[in-house]
Amino acid sequence: RTPQRQMRADIATAARAVQAAGLTETLSAEGPYTVFAPTNAAFDALPEGTLDSLLEDPSGALTEILQLHVIAGEVDSAAEAAAVGTCVETLGGEVKVEEVDGGLTIGGAPISTTDLEASNGIIHVIDAVIVEPSTDC
Repeated sequence: RTPQRQMRADIATAARAVQAAGLTETLSAEGPYTVFAPTNAAFDALPEGTLDSLLEDPSGALTEILQLHVIAGEVDSAAEAAAVGTCVETLGGEVKVEEVDGGLTIGGAPISTTDLEASNGIIHVIDAVIVEPSTDC
């Protein structure tokens, strides 16, 4: 597999959730958008049954959670690093950018891969699912 094809496979659950929530068209719009895409393992780490429950109500909590993973505008890794200690506005509310053990997190989710080019912005891969806005913003 090519690295790009492998990366798409690693975030297939996120892509399926976006499709279920009806956000594909929105995220395919002109943008630019910055998307923090949780890995399949991040979704697997949610409490048992959580993903199934979210997919059963795609226009409710699933949409709210997915919106926490999208910023209107282009935010590259340099801008993320500059934002450490502050909160950034996602489509679903504010989430905090922090440095933990030498790596960056957003909304508590470790950022594992940065600056993947998309047709209308940037994708960063994260190792957890952001389930609510940050409370310390």
